[in-house]
Amino acid sequence: DVIAGFLYAILILVVFHPVVDLIDNFNLTYKYAPLIIITLPGFSLLQVSGEAGGMADVAKVEEQLAGLRIAGRSEPSQDPAYLLDMDCSGAAQPGSPRLVAVSCSRQSLRVYDRDTLRSLRRYRGGRGPLGGVRFAHACDSLVFSACSQGSVQCWDVRSATQEPVQVFSGYPSNVFISFDVSCSDLIVCAGTEKEEKDTFLVFWDARGVTDCASATKEPLGVYSESHNDDITKIRFHPLKPNLLASGSTDGLVNVFDINKDNEDDALIATCNSESSVSSLGWSGQDYKQVYCVTHDEGFCWWDMAQLDTEEPITLLHVLDVRESVCAENHGLHYLVGGLYHEEAGKLFLVGGTSTGNIHLISCGTDGLSLVGTLCGGHSATVRSFCWSPTDQALLTGGEDAQLLLWKPGAVERSLTKKASLKISSSVQKRVRVHSTSLKSRKK
Repeated sequence: DVIAGFLYAILILVVFHPVVDLIDNFNLTYKYAPLIIITLPGFSLLQVSGEAGGMADVAKVEEQLAGLRIAGRSEPSQDPAYLLDMDCSGAAQPGSPRLVAVSCSRQSLRVYDRDTLRSLRRYRGGRGPLGGVRFAHACDSLVFSACSQGSVQCWDVRSATQEPVQVFSGYPSNVFISFDVSCSDLIVCAGTEKEEKDTFLVFWDARGVTDCASATKEPLGVYSESHNDDITKIRFHPLKPNLLASGSTDGLVNVFDINKDNEDDALIATCNSESSVSSLGWSGQDYKQVYCVTHDEGFCWWDMAQLDTEEPITLLHVLDVRESVCAENHGLHYLVGGLYHEEAGKLFLVGGTSTGNIHLISCGTDGLSLVGTLCGGHSATVRSFCWSPTDQALLTGGEDAQLLLWKPGAVERSLTKKASLKISSSVQKRVRVHSTSLKSRKK
């Protein structure tokens, strides 16, 4: 034992003596060395408490989402229709009213007061279904919608006229089913149905919309090689106007840098969802992640920050969320889309049942979990929603022709639930499953 102890002491001196010398030299050489040595444990404690605080923020947000209650309900329309897509204005100008715009199955666009849900404007979008609705970011009175007749139209809700202030015309064969406006309001992009063998992303210059009323703008150009089927969803990056994600019934989600000179150079990454894409969006810190929901209720989530590394870019891939999430006795029949909560740094999915219940689902790299179920609002399938981060409110629209406002702990004045409205919709889901593998231009 004595010999072993002696050898162990020598080992300690050989290994740790150089380290002790470095610490002594640092302590003697640098004026603020004692202060640094004392504060290092404090930084560690701050890091641990910061992580705990982040977990607490997520838990608080999940509790708020689960506690959403009906705060308002739109008045019944004389011309009921499915509420297929919606967007909230960002209150870009001080004192301007907060608005919500809804595209409907009866080829109409409706604008409501965001707080009272009182109907303010109604526009006819032309023949055929509308391909979504978006407000301008810098001017919350301008609202855009794509038309299957081959144009994107822009209205000014301050004007009493029914005519659009700007029309972005496509090519004669274009049938637009998706579109978006860049965060700088400089570019409008629309995606087409497949026409024979071709499908297009069409781009326009959106500057000077209010300066040339009733004028028609021609396209800047098109991308035509990256998808081979209907382009069902387009989303510009929330912070970088040059980044664009597009999803298609060919199963692919493409990410482009539109500042590049040509389509081949612009294509940053191609991710395969292995199914027909119904919805997509950006998430994560600095919005470096892309997610999509498929028409057969699948979910895919990718990290674009890993493109130039050896790490895999797939964060999560769930073939059928209905089988993955336990929704107690209510069941989960479909997904509507994703909701990125910036304050909590958390991605959520919104789904529901055919009877109108809404499920809020938390997303993590380890899987999905049910946060809560919102009951007593809709009486039929929910088709659209919009999250308002300023007051932590959720707006939802469905096949019962109702527009609902949900807020944490709210109490609805009238609790009468409207009967389900059976409306003939012109919008059909496209479902095509593909099995090709994920690929990336950078990997």
